[in-house]
Amino acid sequence: MLEPALLPTPLVDCTDEVFARAGVELRLKRDDLLHPSVPGNKWRKLAPNLAAAVEGGHRRLLTFGGAYSTHLRAVAAAAAALGLESVGLVRGEELAGRPRNWSLAAAERAGMRLEFLTRAEYREATGRAETDAEAGDGGPWRRWEPCLVLPEGGSNALAVTGAAAIPAELPGLGGRDVVCCPVGTGGTLAGIAAALPPGARALGVAVLRGGEGYLEAEVARLHRAAYGREFANWRIEHGHHGGGYGRVPAELAAFAAGFEQRHGVPVELRYVAKLLAALAGLTAAGAFPRGTRLTAVVTGLPDPV
Repeated sequence: MLEPALLPTPLVDCTDEVFARAGVELRLKRDDLLHPSVPGNKWRKLAPNLAAAVEGGHRRLLTFGGAYSTHLRAVAAAAAALGLESVGLVRGEELAGRPRNWSLAAAERAGMRLEFLTRAEYREATGRAETDAEAGDGGPWRRWEPCLVLPEGGSNALAVTGAAAIPAELPGLGGRDVVCCPVGTGGTLAGIAAALPPGARALGVAVLRGGEGYLEAEVARLHRAAYGREFANWRIEHGHHGGGYGRVPAELAAFAAGFEQRHGVPVELRYVAKLLAALAGLTAAGAFPRGTRLTAVVTGLPDPV
């Protein structure tokens, strides 16, 4: 049985000098506290997919991720709690013969079967999974059929509707509000933007290098898949990725440590630190008018190792 989620998650004011000096309010939506084994946006995106899997009588989930994928660990834990099998297709054939890192070992302990793909095979597999269809046409997952395929990062139409619950937990949103989140695959940003009331805006901070255009197209695609239309109340900042996915330069690590020390909030480095550092930098540069209220969605926990 999957433990219940903490909903709504806490919403806390965060008084920080760089924002106060610019006349900008900052508050934190603590989705990192949402669930002990499926935290943050992983719960938001997985919950409707898991419900659909159970309702549809599926016994096996298949999904994708890199060597330190939080998504793989979350799917493994959730599937085990629901009595489902899980399979993870992992980017990097060279990892197959190496000792498991802590993240892949945690997924395996939860019962996930891992299969390691070359990067070319991985690109092909994840591209085909974006159709949001049940596997049944062979390909990289042939040996695991029948299975329900969840795309990389869990971002599909159902995931967008799950993330759309976030604005409903933010009372009083209006024209001065910007709801902000990190962007890896676009599902969380798509859900937030779709559910905002008139006047409020969504801001995503890309954690990938070179995602200009591609990530915008992905968010628009997810909007069409989930709602049959596109939305114009969001944008993505691309200059705060720290060198690329998984890269944490010393300056970013120092910012995260200082923020955690000042506010007592554990800061995950690959996503949340980039979001918070981007908001601080944009605020200091005058990107937000005085009176703006920023809500930063804390999408996950720091790595345990």
